[in-house]
Amino acid sequence: MADLFDQLNDDNRQRQLIAEGAVCLPGFALEYVPTILEALGPIVEQAPFRHLVTPGGHTMSVAMTNCGSLGWVSDRRGYRYQERDPLSDNAWPAMPEIFLTLAQKAASEAGYQRFKPQACLINQYLPGSKMSLHQDKDENNKAAPIVSISLGVSATFLFGGLRRDDPCQKLILQHGDVVVWGGASRFCFHGVQTLKDSEHSLLGRRRLNITFRQIY
Repeated sequence: MADLFDQLNDDNRQRQLIAEGAVCLPGFALEYVPTILEALGPIVEQAPFRHLVTPGGHTMSVAMTNCGSLGWVSDRRGYRYQERDPLSDNAWPAMPEIFLTLAQKAASEAGYQRFKPQACLINQYLPGSKMSLHQDKDENNKAAPIVSISLGVSATFLFGGLRRDDPCQKLILQHGDVVVWGGASRFCFHGVQTLKDSEHSLLGRRRLNITFRQIY
């Protein structure tokens, strides 16, 4: 399936319907970036990035942390949300107001009103990192959408169907792009291809993905 954004540049990229219930909002987060990065520093200082282990014993190539009243964790016992950081046994850092504001505005723009995320997952991709195809299904609230913000170097986002072997669309996500999916697309398989080695003027050789979840 053809890449959706291969022929588009920063000046003419348009809002893109990916699938029923799934929308890409190119550049939607750009005006918020300075405030986002300022708020991110204290979060990472309190709850540093770490490489989680899957229930099958595989160490994830993507490093992650959380903020909000709940954080997503993985270990040999399974995937789950919990109130405390397992590394420190402290509560996760509070979700900054700018994070919540941006998440709710993006959800509303995509057609999802009254989005109230309790968890914000922050993933750090370095060259060679990737995210295998998966579904987001650890949330009790199955009606609320997922809101995902891309910062830093570009990445190829894979968006498939409700079965792992369904064909995937390839979206080139750039700095400031936001993807929102819910409704009929809520349980679509998705992932990120191996990150190529490149450099961004603000974030260097890395990509940050900030993802919001409404757990209940």
